[in-house]
Amino acid sequence: MTRIGLISDTHSYLDDAVFKHFEDRDEIWHAGDFGTLELADQLAAFKPLKGVYGNIDGKDVRLVYPEHLRFKCEDVDVWMTHIGGYPDRYSANVKPEIYTNPPQLFITGHSHILKVIYDKKISCLHINPGAAGKQGWHKVRTLIKFDINGNKIENLNIVELSGR
Repeated sequence: MTRIGLISDTHSYLDDAVFKHFEDRDEIWHAGDFGTLELADQLAAFKPLKGVYGNIDGKDVRLVYPEHLRFKCEDVDVWMTHIGGYPDRYSANVKPEIYTNPPQLFITGHSHILKVIYDKKISCLHINPGAAGKQGWHKVRTLIKFDINGNKIENLNIVELSGR
């Protein structure tokens, strides 16, 4: 079993509570808009980090993290990208691929809206962890914890971070 801490849209702000909530995680996945490479480095120094760059990330972040990251975690095919849309409203840059070669788990950020949706058409779980940073119009800062056990995605928990 691999225990995942999922975060997005930190926009250069990393709450100390993230370290407490991700203490029991094996890996951290960041779905873009780190804000600074230093923030990414802090997370990577704490736990193994997988991430993608977001639309606000500069060249320094883009040199380290790709726009799209497709990988296997245990037996689950994962695709992470910052701007990917939602079931029935996928972004043009992912739409052809997601319908011809769908992952089992599709992770996005960008909207600052926490969503967990199962897309029955392509048998894919879509997760957007919302925003953990202070910039943006969201009212609640969030992150997600879940486990991958073989080919199953289990024990999904939403964490609300205090304050904005």
